[in-house]
Amino acid sequence: MIRVATALGLTVLGLLIVVAGAWGAAALAVSGPASEAARLALAAAFGASALVASIGLWLRRWRWRLIGVFAGLFAIALAWYFSIEPSNDRDWVTENERLPWATVEGDAVTLHEIRDFEYRTETDFTPAYYDKRFELSKLQGVDLVATYWMGPAIAHIMLSFEFAGGDHVAISIETRKEKGEGYSTVKGFFRQYELYYVVADERDLIRLRTNYRKNPPEQVYVYRIKGSRGDGARRVFMSYIEAINELKTHPTFYNSLTTNCTTTIWMHSLVNPGHVPFSWKILASGYLPQYLYEHGRLEEYGLPFDELQRRSHVNQRAQQADQAPDFSRRIREPTP
Repeated sequence: MIRVATALGLTVLGLLIVVAGAWGAAALAVSGPASEAARLALAAAFGASALVASIGLWLRRWRWRLIGVFAGLFAIALAWYFSIEPSNDRDWVTENERLPWATVEGDAVTLHEIRDFEYRTETDFTPAYYDKRFELSKLQGVDLVATYWMGPAIAHIMLSFEFAGGDHVAISIETRKEKGEGYSTVKGFFRQYELYYVVADERDLIRLRTNYRKNPPEQVYVYRIKGSRGDGARRVFMSYIEAINELKTHPTFYNSLTTNCTTTIWMHSLVNPGHVPFSWKILASGYLPQYLYEHGRLEEYGLPFDELQRRSHVNQRAQQADQAPDFSRRIREPTP
C-alpha cells in the first residue's frame, strides 16, 4: 500500500510539473523577450527543465534535487510573469486611441468619448466622438447583440442600452490593440492585451459589422432581454460605468478565458439577484442567445428560438438604413 501511495503521489506530482512546465514555456514563448529567437530558446529550456524534473521523480537519488531546481525556476517565471504590468500609454490603433469615461450626477450619467466613426471601408474611416447625457430613470431596455463570423459556436457579444427618445448606446468589451498588432486567442491568455470597453453609437459598432466587415463577413443578431426596463438594467448599466471609469485610471489585462466579451458581461450581471448560472454556453459564446432563451431571459414573443433568431437578424435592415439618423429604430423593425 505504501508503494502504491508513493507511486500515485509521484504521478500526480509529475502531472503538476508537466502542466507548470507547459504554462511556463507558453508564457515565455508569447510574452518573453522581444527577440523571437530568445523567446523560443527560453521556452524550450523551461520546457526541458520540466521534462527532466518529471523524469527525475522516478530516480530516488536525484528526485528532490531536480524538484528543487524546477521549483526555483518556476518561482522565477511566476515573478517575471506577474511583473508585466498593463498600461494606458502605448501606440494604439486609431480605433482604440481614446478611452471612454463617465461623470455621474444623481440620476444623470454623461458618457464622454462615445465613438461614432464615419466608415468608407473597415479600415478607411474618419474618427469622430461625442459626449451625451443619459438619465437612468429613462433606461427602457437592454439588447443583446451577437455577431458571428466563424460558425455557430463563436460569437462576439455586446450589450446596447436603450433610453427614452430612441437613444441607444452600445458597449463592446474587447482587446485594446497596438499599431501593427492583430488578435490572437493564445496571446490573450498571456497578458498581451489590455482590456477595452468600446462605448459607441450603434451606427458605429453594429454598422461596422453589418455593412463593412467583408473578410470574413459578419452576421449580426439583436435580441431584447426580457425585463430589462427596471432597477436590474440600471444596476448593470452602472456596473459598466464603474468598470469604464476604473480602466481610465487603472488599466487591466484582457484574458481570453476570464475577462472576454461574454464572461465579463456575466460578471456584470452578478449585481442582480437571480442571474443565470455560469455555463459552458457562456464560454462557447455563440450559444449564449439560445442559453438565455432557454432560461426565459429573452423576449421570445411566443416564438421558437429558430424563428426568433431569424427575425433578430439585422444585416439586411442595417445595410438599407446605412447612415440614416434613425438607424437604431430601422434595424429593429419587425421582420415578416
